[in-house]
Amino acid sequence: MNPIIETRKLSKYFHDPISFQVLKEIDLSIQAGEFVSVVGKSGCGKSTLLYLISTMDTNYEGQLYLNNELITGKSDKELAQIRNEKIGFVFQFHYLLSEYNVLKNVMLPGLKLGKYTTEEVEHRALEQLRVLGMHDQALKMPNQLSGGQKQRVAIARALINNPLIIMGDEPTGNLDKKNSDVVFGIFQELTQAHNQTLLIVTHDPDFAKKTNRTITMEDGRIVT
Repeated sequence: MNPIIETRKLSKYFHDPISFQVLKEIDLSIQAGEFVSVVGKSGCGKSTLLYLISTMDTNYEGQLYLNNELITGKSDKELAQIRNEKIGFVFQFHYLLSEYNVLKNVMLPGLKLGKYTTEEVEHRALEQLRVLGMHDQALKMPNQLSGGQKQRVAIARALINNPLIIMGDEPTGNLDKKNSDVVFGIFQELTQAHNQTLLIVTHDPDFAKKTNRTITMEDGRIVT
């Protein structure tokens, strides 16, 4: 099997004002096409783990591999490139830029990557919006969309560079039950139809129990 994500003895300390170990020697492996949720009480370390795995926090002990490549020790510039090209993010809040329409918001990571022409990026963006049932909203501004629609646009943006993995930090935390179910359905479709790998931190037990695998954390450790 080819793990998309692998951690070896991943540990994290906070030093404010005294040293406190928030993650304790985490060994984790996520295979291609898996839909994995991470659950646990507030303060157990699940969001901290996500930020380490996503390369946004590099102050840790242990090793992190992405698609069998050692990521630990790479420069900030290299990590920024890896994040943009290989990791898609969906957060609790959509973080759409209010000055750009839906289409441009989805295009931005693709334009930043610089791998395709503007026309190709636009085509890819429209294709992702079509998959998510949002192509007819492409020219609207974010303030014209509902919360559920904004989150779908954020998912399209996360997919624009065809990432190895999509990571979510409470992506349904701001949505009602109906829209949460829609977002879950989108994630499930991405895994089943496109073999997309997903790692989602959630406090929603209904969401977690429907994923392929649930990782439970307690006091900085994986317990199940």
